Amino acid sequence: MAEDQYTFQDPTKRFPSISPPEEQDQPEPGLDEWLNPHTDRGQDSYRGTGRLEGRRALITGADSGIGAAVAISFARESADVALSYLPVEEEDARDIVKIIEESGRKAVALPGDISDASKAKEMVAKAVEGLGGLDILVNNAGKQISCERLEDLSDEQFDETMKTNVYAMFWITKSALPHMEAGSSIINTTSIQAYKPSPDKIDYATTKAAINNFSKGLAQQLAPRGIRVNTVAPGPFWTPLQVSDGQPKEKLPQFGKSTPLGRAGQPTELGPAYVFLASPESSYVVGETLNVNGGQPTP
Repeated sequence: MAEDQYTFQDPTKRFPSISPPEEQDQPEPGLDEWLNPHTDRGQDSYRGTGRLEGRRALITGADSGIGAAVAISFARESADVALSYLPVEEEDARDIVKIIEESGRKAVALPGDISDASKAKEMVAKAVEGLGGLDILVNNAGKQISCERLEDLSDEQFDETMKTNVYAMFWITKSALPHMEAGSSIINTTSIQAYKPSPDKIDYATTKAAINNFSKGLAQQLAPRGIRVNTVAPGPFWTPLQVSDGQPKEKLPQFGKSTPLGRAGQPTELGPAYVFLASPESSYVVGETLNVNGGQPTP
């Protein structure tokens, strides 16, 4: 059994400082199954303590990377989970469904492209039906494609990134709200890119700043109804997003090494942040952005 998240350990050495091969490439959106090195999503180490007992969560982009780690941590904390993912990610999604079920919780698989408004809304309806209700929503799915020059950033890519990262969040949240009662929690995934945009990620960084503002405004609107909205802002985490054109290939071997901790994060290190914001123990935390980025200063 791997050391769990409660084990006293040096954070600089909890996981190795990886050097992904530069020639590594996957077609978008990428699969954990093919990633080199593989990610740690907490499948062998995350230890739950019942912090989300009886809760019902919908997580987008839940087949791999950060979303998969959140799905595993929620299930280990005794929540039932609906997983949204693209049909081409079925292989990864099946693995997460199996882990959730082996944790004794219900898993509802929801393949579909949420950048389509009708499919995004239909996905929420199926999640509510499959789970018997909804009290946690995690908008996590994201599109990130590196592009060095604005002149080369196509209208199609800009539009797809906006629809996946911002429009889908709007459609899904709006559809989910009628089913969420006081005590429910909405958690949106933003990024350090919202504060420190890389020059090759103009469209992606723009969406992450939009997610921050959407979340902080919505948090104020929904707080009187007892529904909390917060965000998590990851730094450099090793996921399939990075090798499916999310990073320039020549930067892969050094990915995450410039952080004060000296390494990229592993998805399982994000699980506790989402669990905290989803659970009642964060009842007075509203409109907050929880930065999990290896020590990089942010506003």
